[in-house]
Amino acid sequence: MAEATSVTPPAIPEPQTHGVSFSEAFSVWLRIALLSFGGPAGQIAVMHRILVDEKRWVSESRFLHALNYCMLLPGPEAQQLATYIGWLMHRTAGGLMAGGLFILPGAICIMVLSWIYAAFGNVGFVAALFFGLKAAVLAIVLQAVVRVGSRALKNDVMRALAAIAFLAIFFLDVPFPVIVFGAAAIGFLGGRAGLPAFTVSAGHGSSGGGDADSLLGDQLPLHARPSVRQSLTVAVVWLVLWLTPVAVLLVAFGSNDVFSQIAVFFSKMAMVTFGGAYAVLAYVAQQAVDHYAWLKPGEMLDGLGMAETTPGPLIMVLQFVGFMAAFRAPGMLPPLLAGTLGGLLATWVTFAPCFLWIFLGAPFVETLRGNRALSAALAAITAAVVGVILNLAIWFAIHTMFREVKPVRTLGLSFDMPVLQSVNGWAVALSVAALLGVFYLRIGLLQILLACAGAGVLLHIVGLV
Repeated sequence: MAEATSVTPPAIPEPQTHGVSFSEAFSVWLRIALLSFGGPAGQIAVMHRILVDEKRWVSESRFLHALNYCMLLPGPEAQQLATYIGWLMHRTAGGLMAGGLFILPGAICIMVLSWIYAAFGNVGFVAALFFGLKAAVLAIVLQAVVRVGSRALKNDVMRALAAIAFLAIFFLDVPFPVIVFGAAAIGFLGGRAGLPAFTVSAGHGSSGGGDADSLLGDQLPLHARPSVRQSLTVAVVWLVLWLTPVAVLLVAFGSNDVFSQIAVFFSKMAMVTFGGAYAVLAYVAQQAVDHYAWLKPGEMLDGLGMAETTPGPLIMVLQFVGFMAAFRAPGMLPPLLAGTLGGLLATWVTFAPCFLWIFLGAPFVETLRGNRALSAALAAITAAVVGVILNLAIWFAIHTMFREVKPVRTLGLSFDMPVLQSVNGWAVALSVAALLGVFYLRIGLLQILLACAGAGVLLHIVGLV
């Protein structure tokens, strides 16, 4: 009967007592944003290292609880995780700051690269500039697998869930949502049944959960208490902010205008982007190239290359798509201005819903931290996510160390096999050096990134890459 008990978490008095000022938080979130390379796995690893290990703002369990909720949402989970923790620490303003800063460096970089791409037709020097950076990101991602795995996979059942998730997504191409929701169902049923393997910390006020060692503590902040009035206000405000530009464009210019098409198409994408950028890139590329003729064949890959080698979520590639769409159909506007507006519009309708999901759902998720069945479900998701991060790490390693891959589609298997003859020796050497620096020499994150990026530039200057 204890499993069904609903815990009413105590609230701490306002103002919050964690001692982190808004200005200090700004500098930390800006640092995270500038280091957020390598897709969701690398970005989550950076946040975990800074927020949990270094700053100790939140505990391991609270970080994973927030991450698991973000994994269930459409959109970039790393950006939503930043918004969630920023909201926990400093209310709505903190969430806007953390989530906004997470997007800003990537948005600026993609915009500048889009201008260069439109003007000169290629950004090859960018790939050379960031060649070394990929080696550092690979080391950071593998470190995330080790750290999160060592803390989340506490028994054979959780380790088995991680292994099954990895095999399913890497070799069988099982959709990400199927893996996450399947793990959640297994964990929920295991928690309801009271199986020891799914027993996790009860949440607020429990002993041994590790939350008390963090600055935020184990209490529920007053602003995190859900209410009907608050939920309705959040829903109305963010739906208006998100959809008003879409409605205005449709009314003013009609459904065939390129800006209306960008607004509608990427608003739809924001609703279905489960599993991050790779889950929808094939569909976006097909629609952008074949249906709307916004891009030429191959340009989508150029945009993805920009997004992979700049800070921020990989889904920022949609800004490049919006830029090129408006650049090639500028109407009465100068092409570069039209492209800029198209890119910003695509970015807005892509990320505005992310703030809606967090500000609307996070209070309920925080309140339910004491629900044993839900906690078990989220713990199972954590285990599955370890397998997913491992999949990303191996995928990233293959595409970093080898110039060519060969798709394998046989006997139900679906994965990319590296062509051994295409191995990039310098990429392997830099990756090994980065791994040694991270795991054995304990070199700092920023130093590793700068050293690898500098090595990549040096190799390019002397003509070796």
